Amino acid sequence: MPATPLAYPPSPKGEVVDVYHGVAVPDPYRWLEDLDSPQTRQWVEAQNALTLPFLAALPERAGFAERLSALWNHERYDVPEKVGDRYFFGRNDGLQNQSVLYVQQGKAAPRVLLDPNTLSSDGTVALAQIKPSHDGRWLLYSTATAGSDWNEFRIRDVNTGADQAEVLTRIKFSDAQWTQDNAGFFYSRYPALEKADATSNQAVFDGLANQKIYYHRLGRPQAEDKLVFEWPAEPKWFVGGELTPDGRYLFITLRPGSGDECRLYVLDLQDAKAPRFDAPVVKLVDDFDHAWQVIGRNERDVFLKTNLDAPKNRIIALDLDKPDLSSARVIVPESQDTLISAKQAGGRIAVLSLHDAASRLATWSYDGQHIADIKLPGLGAISETLHGDANDDELQIGYQSYNQPLTPYRVSLKTASATPLHSVKLAFDPKQYVTEQVFYDSLDGTRVPMFISYKKGLQRNGKAQAFLHGYGGFNIPKTPAFDASALAWMEKGGVFAVANLRGGGEYGEPWHRAGTRERKQNVFDDFAAAARYLVDRHYTEYPRIAIWGRSNGGLLVGASVNQRPQLWGAAVATVGVMDMLRFHTFTVGYAWTGDYGSSDEADAFTYLRRYSPLHTTQAGMHYPPTLVTTGDHDDRVHPAHSYKYTAALQAAQGGDAPVLIRIDTRAGHGAGKPVAKIIEEEADKLAFMWHYTSALPTPKAPRP
Repeated sequence: MPATPLAYPPSPKGEVVDVYHGVAVPDPYRWLEDLDSPQTRQWVEAQNALTLPFLAALPERAGFAERLSALWNHERYDVPEKVGDRYFFGRNDGLQNQSVLYVQQGKAAPRVLLDPNTLSSDGTVALAQIKPSHDGRWLLYSTATAGSDWNEFRIRDVNTGADQAEVLTRIKFSDAQWTQDNAGFFYSRYPALEKADATSNQAVFDGLANQKIYYHRLGRPQAEDKLVFEWPAEPKWFVGGELTPDGRYLFITLRPGSGDECRLYVLDLQDAKAPRFDAPVVKLVDDFDHAWQVIGRNERDVFLKTNLDAPKNRIIALDLDKPDLSSARVIVPESQDTLISAKQAGGRIAVLSLHDAASRLATWSYDGQHIADIKLPGLGAISETLHGDANDDELQIGYQSYNQPLTPYRVSLKTASATPLHSVKLAFDPKQYVTEQVFYDSLDGTRVPMFISYKKGLQRNGKAQAFLHGYGGFNIPKTPAFDASALAWMEKGGVFAVANLRGGGEYGEPWHRAGTRERKQNVFDDFAAAARYLVDRHYTEYPRIAIWGRSNGGLLVGASVNQRPQLWGAAVATVGVMDMLRFHTFTVGYAWTGDYGSSDEADAFTYLRRYSPLHTTQAGMHYPPTLVTTGDHDDRVHPAHSYKYTAALQAAQGGDAPVLIRIDTRAGHGAGKPVAKIIEEEADKLAFMWHYTSALPTPKAPRP
């Protein structure tokens, strides 16, 4: 730790003052929201000029970088998509910036179908999604540049490797659905920008209005796409479509935000092989009271996952000839476990659920009978997307745990067995690591689960350095996942802990709601209580605890730093939501008001201001060593969140601990980031956390 405070680049305070419901709130760093201004660019360059050499000089940095390179350097496979006798899958030989897409037909040798590493010199053009046609002849693929959520769609001939002429643009937050004739697909896109705006930051950070569903016919220019559905009365709503597996019905969802609650409409295409668009759109659900997801369809019914009358979700069957929800039949009832997703495959329904945040997989018949449980390798998690075909006995899944990287498995639905598709040589011995699940009491007595992982032989004498992680939002569960950085931490004798905070999806909608809006403080209290458990059980001591979170988890870290600075030896907040009074005015932030509320509402303004990281820094407070990280192209959580919070925390810091920001260029929210960039950022993060949790805590910090 520096003997004297660092000399931070100047962050001049402006005169902006906002008035919320009669309350004046200064926003002195508003100027940092203008990403293209010379003043902001100079500030970014100056901050990086301070931060990058500082991190590079940390004694632990070179060792972590070397070890992370070794841990990443193993053959990795994505979960394959099977179409007929063809498998489409990504493979990385170890340190390739982007995984290469292969296709394999039958028992023939796999061949390269698309190598994203050839699309840019720096590896920042990533393959975002793939969607093979039903006959396996065509591959729709999307690319994203510099970490942006904006995608471009292209269509490749699988046999020849040649792309069709058309390139589809203005696509964001959209899936694609091939019709049964393999002649085209449904997708969602936004209107084109005016030419004056197309090359400005608006093209990256704005333009999210009037999303519409289109049908694109193969070989035609995008301008000829057929408009299928729009909802001009609410231009900010998200509009998406999903075909039933037989291609007969297009289900349309309208969502006001990022939650699963949606309106559900259906369009009868009448002929799956020659779809028609002249039938009326039927409204099945015309409110936002519950979540809906189309699972599949047989001759009579459509299968829907919903939390209607089932906070932990269930699956119902609805006869589309009589689309009345009151007559729907329950196929998979609600249980003590949380139903996460399902897939129609092999003449049955495969159901993925969570038991105390760990995955379970089972099969059910169309008439609601439990068939079998599928044994999984251990205390781990299956990726939420299950791959399979309605008429194919085979299901492809991805399984991982804290000591096992994502591994594709083939599941036989007839025998209820799962076997790995590939054997992988690792740079560590998984058997040397232990994961245990514990439960602790939060501040209000709520029982919260937590996974604790460490290397065998750990002495619980309170001296280990702890790496504590959490998320706590948007109904997203934190399930066991492999993390090379966590493994590198454990190899050095550290403890890695993941707390399943309220706000997530571990226990259904009640658990989610308990961490939203005016109840958001529960999330921060759960996190502090997790640290207390680690100390009370002698895994570590204050302040040998480093905390890290990204996105909504970055908000968690920012709020935790501000509220309980004495607990943490180090803190790293990645692409965090830090300005809780203006988040809904940036990029897609308006979609998050279901979880957070909005400062436009008087009551929400009160509780948001109470915990907003930007607005709760206190001059003269001794904050822990803090590293903020972001990408200058993050069009999901605007970089200004991190910029403004860093400027405020640097100005408020009353102690000697560093407050730094690391701003990655040509990088966004994290998806598609090149492996080389990931290793650099993770080495910086680990070196920072390890260095500042190594010092003996004197005096010992008080309990939370």
